[in-house]
Amino acid sequence: MLHSQSQSYRSRELGQEGFQSKMQNHIFLPTKPLYPQCPLTTRAFLGFSLHNQSLAKKEKYPFPYISSTYQELDIVVDSHAWKQSSRGHGVFVGFKLHCHSKSVVLPTKISSTNSKKKKYGGALPSILHSLKFENDVEKALNSFGENLSPKEQTVILKEQRSWEKVIRVFEWFKSQKEYVPNVIHYNVVLRALGRAQKWDELRLCWIDMAKNGVLATNNTYGMLVDVYGKAGLVKEAFLWIKHMKLRGLYPDEVTMNTVVRVLKDAGEYDRADGFYKDWCVGRIELDDLDFDSMVDSANESGSAPISFKHFLSTELFKTGGRAPTPITMTSDVQHSTRKPRLTSTYNTLIDLYGKAGRLKEAAEVFGEMLKSGVAMDAITFNTMIYTCGTHGHLSEAEALLTKMEERGISPDTKTYNIFLSLYADVGKIDAALKCYRKIREVGLYPDVVTHRAVLHMLCQRNMVQDLETVIEEMEKSGVRVDEHSVPGVIEMYINEGLLQKAKLFFEKCQIDGGLSSKICAAIIDVYAEKGLWAEAEVVFFRKSDTIGQRRNVIEYNVMIKAYGKARLYDKAFFLFKSMRNHGTWPDQCTYNSLIQMFSGGDLADQAKDLLSEMQRMGFKPQCSTFSALISCYARHGQLSEAVDLYEEMVSAGVKPNEVVYGSLINGFAESGRDEEALEYFHWMEESGISANQIVLTTLIKAYRKVGCLEGAKVLYEKMKDSEGGVDNVASNSMIDLYADLGMVSEARLIFDNLREKSVADEISFATMIYLYKSMGMLDDAINIVEEMKESGLVRDCASYNKVMACYASNGQLRECGELLHEMVTRKLLPDSWTFQVLYTVLKKGGISIEAVTQLELSYQEGKPYSRQAIITYVFSVVGMHALALESCETFTKADVNLDSSAYNAAIYAYGEAGEIDKALNIFMKMQDEDLEPDIVTYIILVGCYGKAGMLEGVKRIYSQLKYEEIEPNESLFKAVIDAYKNANRHDLAQLVSQEMKFALESGQHIGSDTGDDSDDSTSDPESP
Repeated sequence: MLHSQSQSYRSRELGQEGFQSKMQNHIFLPTKPLYPQCPLTTRAFLGFSLHNQSLAKKEKYPFPYISSTYQELDIVVDSHAWKQSSRGHGVFVGFKLHCHSKSVVLPTKISSTNSKKKKYGGALPSILHSLKFENDVEKALNSFGENLSPKEQTVILKEQRSWEKVIRVFEWFKSQKEYVPNVIHYNVVLRALGRAQKWDELRLCWIDMAKNGVLATNNTYGMLVDVYGKAGLVKEAFLWIKHMKLRGLYPDEVTMNTVVRVLKDAGEYDRADGFYKDWCVGRIELDDLDFDSMVDSANESGSAPISFKHFLSTELFKTGGRAPTPITMTSDVQHSTRKPRLTSTYNTLIDLYGKAGRLKEAAEVFGEMLKSGVAMDAITFNTMIYTCGTHGHLSEAEALLTKMEERGISPDTKTYNIFLSLYADVGKIDAALKCYRKIREVGLYPDVVTHRAVLHMLCQRNMVQDLETVIEEMEKSGVRVDEHSVPGVIEMYINEGLLQKAKLFFEKCQIDGGLSSKICAAIIDVYAEKGLWAEAEVVFFRKSDTIGQRRNVIEYNVMIKAYGKARLYDKAFFLFKSMRNHGTWPDQCTYNSLIQMFSGGDLADQAKDLLSEMQRMGFKPQCSTFSALISCYARHGQLSEAVDLYEEMVSAGVKPNEVVYGSLINGFAESGRDEEALEYFHWMEESGISANQIVLTTLIKAYRKVGCLEGAKVLYEKMKDSEGGVDNVASNSMIDLYADLGMVSEARLIFDNLREKSVADEISFATMIYLYKSMGMLDDAINIVEEMKESGLVRDCASYNKVMACYASNGQLRECGELLHEMVTRKLLPDSWTFQVLYTVLKKGGISIEAVTQLELSYQEGKPYSRQAIITYVFSVVGMHALALESCETFTKADVNLDSSAYNAAIYAYGEAGEIDKALNIFMKMQDEDLEPDIVTYIILVGCYGKAGMLEGVKRIYSQLKYEEIEPNESLFKAVIDAYKNANRHDLAQLVSQEMKFALESGQHIGSDTGDDSDDSTSDPESP
């Protein structure tokens, strides 16, 4: 029984997620020689290689099978081939397997992976059959079990599959007069209870064992360590050994192996190594171990450590397993040296050191196994192969496969699973698939781990055709796709855009046996991540064949997530409200997700209501939940609500993080409440939270708004010393602050630094343009403009506005027209600031103030084609007449009523292009539409007459002006003068000039101030 128990302890399987997480009997290693009394002979070597002529066949056959004479393996460890890690452990860089021909064959242990079920004689088969199908245990046993031997009783106990039946059978045995309590029966019962994690029942059984005078053995303690360790109760498992020592028992090899394995699986590699080393020299030192520092995986926390005194008083030890008289371990036991003899022990040690990454010790254990004549089995080689492969020695792993067969040990399915995983990890997909096919070729069968691994590998690489081939092969063999592989397959189909195939595959899996709620949640999450809420909905609202099956809360949470990603907040809230009606209650994750979702969607009121409900339900909101709602309030300027929530958060014992402080600081800064922003910044520093780039940048912007240079400089220097350095926003804010203060050299220094790093953006350039313009440094401004254009940073409306404004200020009107054309070509719609710049271009180009004012008014009132009229004017002014006429035709041919400003623009465009007839035709069309000419019309018409030499037309308009049929206007007087000059009648031009001068001197009212040709562009909001 003891041997069979140890066999069960060492049996391990690969986990559902892959081979790395759950290898059977993994490996760990000591930092000292394994057996100080038996030092290994070491020889220098470099690398890890296996010298054998058979390796030449590896290129052709990845898994060579050679029926050559057996060769002994000799492990040679290089004392110089490993480095010291930061923790002082030896990091082995390689070891070498030398093969020497030997006639002596070392023992090997052939393990059968498909062992047949034991057959029993006598009445046992009938009793076991009856107990399997009969709920009345007592009735079944009364019929057959009166004269059962202790061995038969043991068999019956061990064959029961539920702990309840084990207890009932055991109680029936104890009720028989002839029954004599024995430790083997108690061990079977204790193991069953431990595996079921029924700790109260286990305690009662232990106490009953003591009352009946049955003493615990090595086997008892080893079994208890095993069940407690597998339950994740590592501290308690180790305390059983301490209790064992107090009772005078010294762990045998099986118990030692169990302890090492439990510590190994818990990641306590050094403790496992230390326990093994102490056992080898006959010492079990437990007093110096810090049990409270061990973390049980059952509760994932070391916050509630268990003391030895507490464990003794509450967990079984007060009465259980006490010997009649105290036993003291003899000096011979305590100080004797020993070596392991069991294959399972060596396998555990190799696994231990391999997992710990200490290959030198793994090599020593393997070598000692050979040296001591301990039989190797498939587990030994599987563990060594896994260790080599996962540490980058794939060729050595392949060589070990050859040696495995040479020893007469056939690779099992797990062997091929390991290689499949190793090949997949290094991207050797063809080799992995060949390995998968090899399993059947050698007469083995792929297991669930095999299929999970190969499907995962193909899904990760979106190899649709290969995956479908594998699934087809599985179906032909009567094997269904394991449900844990389904989400990966569906994700692959989604990635490839094969949504219909994903749907059909899901439906097929449902028909083939259904999917658990947990797996369906994973599938919904796959769809949610891709924004496919409708497809996720289909999975969520699927029909279930299981009557009364309820959806898990995780399913609701991921479906809510899917709605949230699609901004379908109403659907998410409705689903949340319907949960309870379907028997599923929301958990903390549900509330946290909804609150963060609504906060991100600017639904602050709904988020606050949910937060209150969450707290009433007894859940504690996370910091991220509070911060999401605080950020929402701050974004919308609801600062009093943000502050109230901040105070509530602090009162609830939730420590604010940098996001909370950053949101409050930014909110106050954006609202102009800079003192409060700085106050929260100081609180943030006092709480020990370092301000990140966002917070510091926000504060610099706040300082810029109030013109506080010194405060901004201090923060800017602080950002320079931070891990992330200075970002563009902060640098641009500093440039802008210097620009407002007219500090050119300081601004240029930061700007030059940005240019050197190639991180200057359009805002950086625009701010420097504004600075140079405001300081009258137009040449420098133009240089920056040209550099900005060459850098490709003139790409949005704002950047075009900045550049055009600079050109306009410098009188480069043609460049303004070209930029405007570029904007139109790129379909960038000019905004109000664009038109402000264009008005400046028109004024500088000689367009009368009356015409510009008329265009502004038309644009403000949203008249039809008012924007196009302005653009037409600009193209004409800068001499781009073809574009002007093209622009003009877009509204002159439109079937819409135009106002005077549009007709005036058309008349001007045709007149400037020299097409006077068309200009006059537009004028007549204007009159046909019952639109009387205005002062702008007369100004444009008189210009057309002058260019065409039509003096009568000029005289007619001048006569109307002179006799006040047209209201006197300086711009019109100037237009008449220019018209006479264009017609070479300078005498008449001089006469009109004198008439205008007389009118001005006599105080006669003349229309608008024609002297407004100044540069209006400087009044534009050009500063960022």
